[in-house]
Amino acid sequence: MAWRIHDSVIRGIVDNREKGRVRGQLWFDGLDEPVVLDLEGNCWPDLAGCLLEFKNPLKTIPLRKDATMALLQDGSAGDITASRKVRVFDIPVEEAYIMCKRGEKPPEHMANCLYLEWFSVRNGRVVIESTDFELTISAPEWRMTPQEDEERARQAASGMANFMQKLTEAIETHQQGQKDPDEEWDEHDYERFMKESDARTDKYMELLEKYGDSDEAEEKIAKEMDWDHDDEEADDGGAEGERMSVEEINRICEEAANAPEPEPEPHLEGIDWIRTEDGDIRHPLQHRCFESAMRLWDECDELGLDDSEDEDQVTLITEFQIASVKLGGALSGIARGQGPRDGAFTVAYLKRALDHLHKAQAGLEAVAPKKLLPEEIVNRTRKEMLEIRQEILDLMDKFRGRA
Repeated sequence: MAWRIHDSVIRGIVDNREKGRVRGQLWFDGLDEPVVLDLEGNCWPDLAGCLLEFKNPLKTIPLRKDATMALLQDGSAGDITASRKVRVFDIPVEEAYIMCKRGEKPPEHMANCLYLEWFSVRNGRVVIESTDFELTISAPEWRMTPQEDEERARQAASGMANFMQKLTEAIETHQQGQKDPDEEWDEHDYERFMKESDARTDKYMELLEKYGDSDEAEEKIAKEMDWDHDDEEADDGGAEGERMSVEEINRICEEAANAPEPEPEPHLEGIDWIRTEDGDIRHPLQHRCFESAMRLWDECDELGLDDSEDEDQVTLITEFQIASVKLGGALSGIARGQGPRDGAFTVAYLKRALDHLHKAQAGLEAVAPKKLLPEEIVNRTRKEMLEIRQEILDLMDKFRGRA
C-alpha cells in the first residue's frame, strides 16, 4: 500500500527550478529531521520551474513509531501539482456521512488540491494530498513545452505501472498453491484465498484513489484489474460468458434487496443469535465484542482520549473494533439462519478476528503502565478480552469438529 501521510506534514518545500529534477524538504510530526526529496522528473506544468512552499494549518498527527520513513526520498517523481480538482464537502464529514446514509447528497464544491506523489527507492509510492495546506508558489524560471509534458506524464505513468506490478505480484503469490474450487478446502486454503482477496482489494483501492471514479477512470481500473480480459472471455462465449443485461442484473439486485430476510431458528436464540435493542440480529459473541469495544471507546471519549496521540491507545481502540467487525463477517450468516456455512471457512474467518483481538490485547498491555486509563477499566477490559478470546477458540474447535 502507498504511504499517505498528509496528516503528519507540518510544512514543506518542493523545488523544480532545475529542469528534470524535483528537490525539497518535508517536516513531519514525529521526526526530528526533515525528509529530503531528490527525485528524477518534473512537476505538472502549474509547478514546473517553480519553488513551492506550503504549511499545514491543521493539527498534525505524529508518524507511527514503527513507520520507516527514509530521511532521503530518492527515486522518481509521480504526479506533483497544486491544481488537481477534487470534491470537497461544505459541511463536516460526520454530517455528510449521515446525509449519505439517508440517501441525501451533501453540499459540496470543487477545489484545487495539492497532490504530491513520488516513487521512492526505499518506501515505494508516497502520496501527500490536501486541500487545506497554505501554499506559496514562485514565478517559473522555465516553462514546460507540450512535448516535455508528454514525457513527464509517461515517466509518472511508468512509476505507477511499476508500483502496480508489485501489487499484482502480491496477488499472484497468494494464488500459488490454491486448490480448484471443486475440491474440498480446509481452513488453510480459505486463508490463502482471503489473503489473495485482501491483495486484490489493496490494488483496487490504490487505483481508485489514483484515478477516481469517472468513466475514463473505470476503463483504466478495469484494465489494471484484468476485468476487461474477463469480459473478452465472456464475449467469446466461454463457460463464464453468458453475460446478463444491465436490466436483468438490476432486477436480480432489486429482488434480493426486497426479499424478506430468513428468520433464525427460535430454539437457537441465545446460542447462535440474539436480537438487539434496535431489532438487529447478531451472533452473541459478535455482539459482546462490539458492545465491549464501543463501551471502551465511549470511556476514552469521556476521559478526553478520543483523539489521543498515544499510538498504543489508538491501537487498542481500533483493533478491538476491527475484531468486532471480523466476528460479524464470520458469524452474521449463522446468526441470521442463512443456511450452513463451510466450517473451514468460518474457522479461517475467526482466525482473522483473533489476530485483531491479539493486537488489541497488546495495545492494552502497552497502555496500562502509562496510566492513561483507570486501573478499573484496564482490569475489566483485560478480563473481557480474555473471555472473548476463549469463546473464539471454542467456536474454532466447534467448527473443526473437535467440540
